[in-house]
Amino acid sequence: MSTPTAPTEPAKRIIPVKYKSAGIVVLAFTALLYLVELVDGVLHHSLDDDGVIPRTLSGLDGIVWAPVLHGSWAHLFGNTIPVVVFGFLAMASGIARWVGVTALIWVVSGLGVWLTGDSGTSTIGASGLAFGWLAYLLVRGIFNRSFGQLAVAAVLLLIWGGTLWGLLPGNTGISWQAHVFGALGGILAAWFTARADRARSRKNAVPADPAPGV
Repeated sequence: MSTPTAPTEPAKRIIPVKYKSAGIVVLAFTALLYLVELVDGVLHHSLDDDGVIPRTLSGLDGIVWAPVLHGSWAHLFGNTIPVVVFGFLAMASGIARWVGVTALIWVVSGLGVWLTGDSGTSTIGASGLAFGWLAYLLVRGIFNRSFGQLAVAAVLLLIWGGTLWGLLPGNTGISWQAHVFGALGGILAAWFTARADRARSRKNAVPADPAPGV
Protein backbone atom coordinates (compact mmCIF):
# COMPACT_ATOMS: atom_id res chain seq x y z
CA MET A 1 0.00 0.00 0.00
CA SER A 2 1.04 3.63 -0.32
CA THR A 3 0.08 6.70 1.63
CA PRO A 4 -0.23 10.30 0.37
CA THR A 5 2.90 12.32 0.94
CA ALA A 6 3.45 16.02 1.49
CA PRO A 7 4.05 18.27 -1.51
CA THR A 8 7.49 17.94 -3.04
CA GLU A 9 10.23 20.15 -1.64
CA PRO A 10 10.25 22.56 -4.62
CA ALA A 11 6.68 23.49 -3.71
CA LYS A 12 7.83 24.58 -0.24
CA ARG A 13 10.69 26.79 -1.34
CA ILE A 14 10.80 30.36 -0.12
CA ILE A 15 13.45 31.89 -2.38
CA PRO A 16 13.96 30.82 -6.03
CA VAL A 17 16.79 28.31 -6.37
CA LYS A 18 17.83 30.00 -9.61
CA TYR A 19 17.57 33.40 -7.97
CA LYS A 20 19.69 35.14 -10.60
CA SER A 21 17.42 33.96 -13.41
CA ALA A 22 14.35 34.89 -11.37
CA GLY A 23 15.78 38.33 -10.74
CA ILE A 24 16.49 38.84 -14.43
CA VAL A 25 12.94 37.80 -15.36
CA VAL A 26 11.20 40.10 -12.88
CA LEU A 27 13.51 43.03 -13.69
CA ALA A 28 12.95 42.47 -17.41
CA PHE A 29 9.19 42.54 -16.85
CA THR A 30 9.52 45.73 -14.81
CA ALA A 31 11.69 47.27 -17.53
CA LEU A 32 8.94 46.44 -20.02
CA LEU A 33 6.47 48.41 -17.91
CA TYR A 34 8.79 51.42 -17.98
CA LEU A 35 9.35 51.10 -21.71
CA VAL A 36 5.62 50.97 -22.37
CA GLU A 37 5.05 54.03 -20.18
CA LEU A 38 7.79 55.88 -22.06
CA VAL A 39 6.16 55.05 -25.40
CA ASP A 40 2.77 56.03 -23.98
CA GLY A 41 4.17 59.41 -22.98
CA VAL A 42 5.53 59.98 -26.48
CA LEU A 43 2.07 59.13 -27.84
CA HIS A 44 0.44 61.60 -25.44
CA HIS A 45 -1.02 58.78 -23.31
CA SER A 46 -3.20 57.49 -26.13
CA LEU A 47 -2.51 53.91 -24.98
CA ASP A 48 -4.37 54.50 -21.72
CA ASP A 49 -7.65 53.98 -23.56
CA ASP A 50 -6.62 50.39 -24.40
CA GLY A 51 -7.35 49.05 -20.93
CA VAL A 52 -10.24 46.86 -19.81
CA ILE A 53 -13.52 48.54 -20.76
CA PRO A 54 -16.30 46.69 -18.91
CA ARG A 55 -18.91 44.74 -20.84
CA THR A 56 -17.84 45.89 -24.30
CA LEU A 57 -16.44 43.67 -27.03
CA SER A 58 -13.83 46.28 -27.88
CA GLY A 59 -12.72 46.31 -24.25
CA LEU A 60 -12.04 42.58 -24.04
CA ASP A 61 -8.57 42.86 -25.55
CA GLY A 62 -7.75 45.21 -22.69
CA ILE A 63 -7.45 42.11 -20.54
CA VAL A 64 -4.21 41.43 -22.41
CA TRP A 65 -2.81 44.97 -22.35
CA ALA A 66 -4.07 46.53 -19.12
CA PRO A 67 -1.39 45.19 -16.70
CA VAL A 68 1.45 46.74 -18.71
CA LEU A 69 -0.21 50.16 -19.02
CA HIS A 70 -0.18 52.93 -16.41
CA GLY A 71 -1.89 56.28 -16.20
CA SER A 72 1.23 58.17 -15.11
CA TRP A 73 4.79 57.74 -13.93
CA ALA A 74 3.54 58.12 -10.36
CA HIS A 75 1.13 55.24 -10.95
CA LEU A 76 3.98 53.09 -12.26
CA PHE A 77 6.35 54.09 -9.44
CA GLY A 78 3.71 53.05 -6.90
CA ASN A 79 3.48 49.58 -8.44
CA THR A 80 7.19 49.00 -9.00
CA ILE A 81 8.36 47.72 -5.61
CA PRO A 82 5.37 45.36 -5.11
CA VAL A 83 5.82 44.01 -8.64
CA VAL A 84 9.54 43.36 -8.11
CA VAL A 85 9.27 41.87 -4.61
CA PHE A 86 6.10 39.81 -5.05
CA GLY A 87 6.99 38.74 -8.56
CA PHE A 88 10.43 37.53 -7.46
CA LEU A 89 9.15 35.60 -4.43
CA ALA A 90 6.38 34.02 -6.51
CA MET A 91 9.11 32.35 -8.60
CA ALA A 92 10.23 30.20 -5.65
CA SER A 93 8.84 27.04 -7.28
CA GLY A 94 10.35 27.82 -10.68
CA ILE A 95 9.91 30.23 -13.53
CA ALA A 96 7.65 27.87 -15.49
CA ARG A 97 5.20 27.68 -12.59
CA TRP A 98 5.42 31.45 -12.15
CA VAL A 99 4.33 31.90 -15.76
CA GLY A 100 1.26 29.72 -15.13
CA VAL A 101 0.42 31.49 -11.85
CA THR A 102 0.85 34.90 -13.47
CA ALA A 103 -1.29 33.96 -16.47
CA LEU A 104 -4.14 32.81 -14.21
CA ILE A 105 -3.99 36.01 -12.13
CA TRP A 106 -3.78 38.12 -15.31
CA VAL A 107 -6.90 36.55 -16.83
CA VAL A 108 -9.01 36.35 -13.65
CA SER A 109 -8.26 39.95 -12.72
CA GLY A 110 -9.02 41.20 -16.23
CA LEU A 111 -12.23 39.20 -16.62
CA GLY A 112 -13.38 40.30 -13.18
CA VAL A 113 -12.93 43.95 -14.13
CA TRP A 114 -14.65 43.41 -17.48
CA LEU A 115 -17.66 41.81 -15.79
CA THR A 116 -18.04 44.09 -12.76
CA GLY A 117 -16.19 47.36 -13.46
CA ASP A 118 -17.85 50.71 -13.87
CA SER A 119 -19.28 51.30 -17.34
CA GLY A 120 -17.35 53.66 -19.59
CA THR A 121 -14.07 53.34 -17.70
CA SER A 122 -10.71 52.01 -18.91
CA THR A 123 -8.88 50.10 -16.20
CA ILE A 124 -5.09 49.86 -16.48
CA GLY A 125 -2.15 49.07 -14.21
CA ALA A 126 -0.16 46.17 -12.77
CA SER A 127 -1.74 46.41 -9.33
CA GLY A 128 -4.09 43.51 -10.11
CA LEU A 129 -1.02 41.37 -10.75
CA ALA A 130 0.65 42.63 -7.58
CA PHE A 131 -2.39 41.81 -5.47
CA GLY A 132 -2.58 38.39 -7.12
CA TRP A 133 1.05 37.57 -6.38
CA LEU A 134 0.62 38.84 -2.81
CA ALA A 135 -2.45 36.68 -2.23
CA TYR A 136 -0.62 33.70 -3.75
CA LEU A 137 2.29 34.23 -1.36
CA LEU A 138 -0.04 34.69 1.63
CA VAL A 139 -1.99 31.45 1.19
CA ARG A 140 0.44 29.02 -0.50
CA GLY A 141 1.89 28.06 2.89
CA ILE A 142 -1.55 26.95 4.05
CA PHE A 143 -2.13 24.74 1.02
CA ASN A 144 1.46 23.43 1.04
CA ARG A 145 1.56 22.99 4.83
CA SER A 146 4.84 24.88 4.87
CA PHE A 147 5.95 26.72 8.03
CA GLY A 148 8.60 28.62 6.08
CA GLN A 149 6.10 29.97 3.58
CA LEU A 150 3.72 30.90 6.40
CA ALA A 151 6.56 32.82 8.05
CA VAL A 152 7.17 34.73 4.81
CA ALA A 153 3.44 35.45 4.59
CA ALA A 154 3.53 36.90 8.12
CA VAL A 155 6.40 39.22 7.16
CA LEU A 156 4.61 40.32 3.99
CA LEU A 157 1.46 41.04 5.99
CA LEU A 158 3.49 43.07 8.48
CA ILE A 159 5.04 45.19 5.72
CA TRP A 160 2.26 45.39 3.13
CA GLY A 161 -0.86 44.54 5.13
CA GLY A 162 -2.10 48.09 4.74
CA THR A 163 -2.37 47.65 0.99
CA LEU A 164 -5.20 45.17 1.55
CA TRP A 165 -7.48 48.16 2.10
CA GLY A 166 -7.25 48.45 -1.69
CA LEU A 167 -9.59 45.46 -1.86
CA LEU A 168 -12.44 47.65 -0.63
CA PRO A 169 -14.50 49.96 -2.86
CA GLY A 170 -14.65 53.69 -2.32
CA ASN A 171 -11.22 54.96 -3.44
CA THR A 172 -11.76 57.29 -6.37
CA GLY A 173 -9.76 56.38 -9.46
CA ILE A 174 -8.68 53.00 -8.05
CA SER A 175 -10.10 49.77 -9.44
CA TRP A 176 -10.85 47.68 -6.38
CA GLN A 177 -12.27 45.09 -8.79
CA ALA A 178 -8.82 44.53 -10.30
CA HIS A 179 -7.40 44.06 -6.81
CA VAL A 180 -10.14 41.71 -5.61
CA PHE A 181 -10.15 39.51 -8.70
CA GLY A 182 -6.37 39.58 -8.89
CA ALA A 183 -6.25 38.32 -5.30
CA LEU A 184 -8.85 35.67 -6.16
CA GLY A 185 -6.67 34.56 -9.07
CA GLY A 186 -3.69 34.29 -6.72
CA ILE A 187 -5.63 32.15 -4.25
CA LEU A 188 -6.87 29.90 -7.05
CA ALA A 189 -3.31 29.58 -8.38
CA ALA A 190 -2.02 28.54 -4.94
CA TRP A 191 -4.80 25.97 -4.61
CA PHE A 192 -4.31 24.51 -8.08
CA THR A 193 -0.54 24.24 -7.75
CA ALA A 194 -0.76 22.63 -4.31
CA ARG A 195 -3.24 20.05 -5.62
CA ALA A 196 -0.98 19.33 -8.58
CA ASP A 197 2.00 18.83 -6.27
CA ARG A 198 0.10 16.41 -4.01
CA ALA A 199 -1.19 14.47 -7.00
CA ARG A 200 2.36 14.21 -8.33
CA SER A 201 3.60 13.05 -4.93
CA ARG A 202 0.96 10.32 -4.75
CA LYS A 203 1.80 9.18 -8.26
CA ASN A 204 5.50 8.98 -7.47
CA ALA A 205 5.04 7.32 -4.07
CA VAL A 206 6.81 3.97 -3.80
CA PRO A 207 4.49 1.18 -2.61
CA ALA A 208 5.47 -0.19 0.78
CA ASP A 209 6.67 -3.78 0.99
CA PRO A 210 3.86 -6.17 1.97
CA ALA A 211 3.94 -7.49 5.50
CA PRO A 212 5.44 -10.98 5.95
CA GLY A 213 2.94 -13.71 5.29
CA VAL A 214 0.56 -11.49 3.31
